Amino acid sequence: MSYISVIGAGSWGTTLACLLSDKGYDVTLWVREKELAEEINNTRINRIYLPDTILPDNLIVAYGIDVTVKRARYIVNAVPAQFTRFVFKEALPYIPDQAIIISASKGIERGTLLTVSSILKELSAHPVAVLSGPSFAKEVIKKLPAAVTLAAEDKNIGYMLQEVFNLNNFRVYRHDDIIGVEIGGALKNVIAIAAGISDSLGLGNNARASLITRGLAEMTRLGIAMGAKERTFSGLSGIGDLVLTCTSPLSRNYTVGAKLGQGLKLKDILNQTKSVAEGVATAESAYALSKKYNIEMPIVEQVYKVINEDKEPVLAVKDLMDRSLKTEFYE
Repeated sequence: MSYISVIGAGSWGTTLACLLSDKGYDVTLWVREKELAEEINNTRINRIYLPDTILPDNLIVAYGIDVTVKRARYIVNAVPAQFTRFVFKEALPYIPDQAIIISASKGIERGTLLTVSSILKELSAHPVAVLSGPSFAKEVIKKLPAAVTLAAEDKNIGYMLQEVFNLNNFRVYRHDDIIGVEIGGALKNVIAIAAGISDSLGLGNNARASLITRGLAEMTRLGIAMGAKERTFSGLSGIGDLVLTCTSPLSRNYTVGAKLGQGLKLKDILNQTKSVAEGVATAESAYALSKKYNIEMPIVEQVYKVINEDKEPVLAVKDLMDRSLKTEFYE
């Protein structure tokens, strides 16, 4: 079986490493901290991100990036978007020429406004695919049913990776729209923050449904402007992931929004968890993209202002509702 490296030992990276190990692949999971890597190897538990899961005996945990990737046929990127560039600059000298990179990270890089696959393509000539969709790690690791999208520009790579990642309880669909899949995966986190704020303020089910629907419209408009296919946003990596993330406290981004709605300060919220809420950084990038492409994204704009300008959530809701009247669909 092929050798697979999973870069990033957060909850999702650890979950994917476990699934692939259980399937019989030779997998190494990279952990940046030497002490944590040694602890996980000794206890077979990632106490920080998946404390209730015993890791498979055949899963190797390593802290040396060179050791982790030097034999890899497939490299899974599970590093948060804002750190992907730094980690892969370190890893690339050791990655074999034939390796394929699969990004399972959702977000848009601050400053450059690049999706994760675009960062990886900028750094190297390795083929890059994207794995995304409605998939909470805490449910996937329990082998509860889930379905996701695997996007690859090369059809042969798409077929191959579909076989690699598909399991009995983890169904993988193929697609070729990498940018659309990534915009859906990134922007849903921003809308989830809005949904968390809404629920925390007690605005009701109608408000949440409206946020999801109009949030989907914003995601789609931006995606099309960036070259994505409209139909992508009606799929698993679009509306599927959006609905999941906007309706469950298992979502880190929804939880951040809920705490913002309760009046907590962002700095205090982020200090309370070691998990990364990608929507916080993505709100800034998405707002910048809306300006770059001259697209109306009012929900993204209000989330950006709550996060970056300390705008009161109640005022953000008021400004959304008081906007000038529009037609629902327009070219």
